[in-house]
Amino acid sequence: MPNLDISLENVYFAYDEKEVLKGINLTIPQGKITAFVGPSGSGKSTIAKLIASFWDVTGGLITIGVIDKEAAEEINKIFFEVIIAPDYDVDALEILGQKKNRIILVRKEAKLPKKQFRALLNGVLVQDKDTNIETVADLKTVTDKAPTPEEVEDMLFANKIVKNSKSNAIVLAKDKQLLASGVGQTSRVDALKQAIEKAKSFGFDLNGAVMASDAFFPFPDCVEIADKEGITAVIQPGGSVKDDLSFAYCNEHGMAMVTTGIRHFKH
Repeated sequence: MPNLDISLENVYFAYDEKEVLKGINLTIPQGKITAFVGPSGSGKSTIAKLIASFWDVTGGLITIGVIDKEAAEEINKIFFEVIIAPDYDVDALEILGQKKNRIILVRKEAKLPKKQFRALLNGVLVQDKDTNIETVADLKTVTDKAPTPEEVEDMLFANKIVKNSKSNAIVLAKDKQLLASGVGQTSRVDALKQAIEKAKSFGFDLNGAVMASDAFFPFPDCVEIADKEGITAVIQPGGSVKDDLSFAYCNEHGMAMVTTGIRHFKH
C-alpha cells in the first residue's frame, strides 16, 4: 500500500488580494478521519479544495504521499532523465538511482508570484497571473443534454490542462487521461485537428472523449469536427456573438456543452 499521507507545509492562499490562509502546517495521516473545525469563513472548505487541486496555493506546499518502491518500479519502466517529487523513500531512491546520469530532485517550498511580466519593445507588460481553476459551481450547461458526472470530471481535468497551454489550444481527454492537445496554433480549428491527429497516432479512441477550449468558438466548425470524431461533451468559456450556432449544433447532434465564463488564452 503506497504512503498517501497528506501534508501542508507553510501554506498561504488568497482570493484575489484577500488572504484567507496564512502559514498553515498540517499532516493528515492515511486511513484516518480528520475534521476541519472552525467558524464560517475560517478556511475549512478552502483547505479541502486546495488538497483536491481545485486551486493552486499562493505559497507553501501541499504533498500527497511519497515516491515509494512500487511507484519507482513503474517509473523505471519508462525513460526519464529528470524526476522531481515531494519526497522518496529509501527503496525508491535505490531503484531510481540505478539509471546512469539520472537527476533526482526534491520539490521545495516556493511562494508563487501573483504577477507575470512580458518584455515589449521599449517596455514591459505587467499582468495578473491566471490563478482561476474552475469547479463544478462555475459550469453552466447551455445545451438540452446535460453532461454526465464522468464527463464533468473529465472536462474539469481537461480545462486545467488547456488553461496552461499556449493559445490557441484544444485538449482532448477521457477517463481523466490526456489523449492529446493541439497548442500554439493561429487557428482553433488547426489546434483541434492537431490534437485529433496526435490522439490517433497513439491509438487512442476518441469515442466518449471530451474537448476543452481555452477561448470561445467564433463558429461551430470545431464542435462539428469534434462530433464526427466521437467527442460527446465540450467545455469552453463562451462569449462569442455566435455562441448560439455552437449550442444549436450540439443540440441537433446530442452533444453536451458547458461554459465557464472565464477565458484563459495563454500567450
